[in-house]
Amino acid sequence: MVVTIAFNYSGRWDILQAIKKIVLSSVNVDQLSEEDLSVFLQTNELPEPDLLIRTGGEKRISNFMLWDLAYTELFLQIVFGLISIVASLELAMDDYRSRERRFGKTTEQLGGQGV
Repeated sequence: MVVTIAFNYSGRWDILQAIKKIVLSSVNVDQLSEEDLSVFLQTNELPEPDLLIRTGGEKRISNFMLWDLAYTELFLQIVFGLISIVASLELAMDDYRSRERRFGKTTEQLGGQGV
């Protein structure tokens, strides 16, 4: 399990600095792929998150890992205090295990079966 905690991180800034690096590199922009762009992100060595737990009661991703969260499951809950956060982690994991992950595909594209 990889747990990522980011302080003072901006997804928009990360994408912008990646584009600037691409412009200065030898990458052929006509052939640029999602994988090519991902290499230039600050988060390039991290796995894409499977689950984002938001405990502050907000129902948005707030400029956090915008590129990386494309297929991430979200768990949103109002929590106060460390003990509540630990309890929320257990709830979030139980909720996550019950979900059907499709990674942008419809049930029909998966042959009628979930992932």
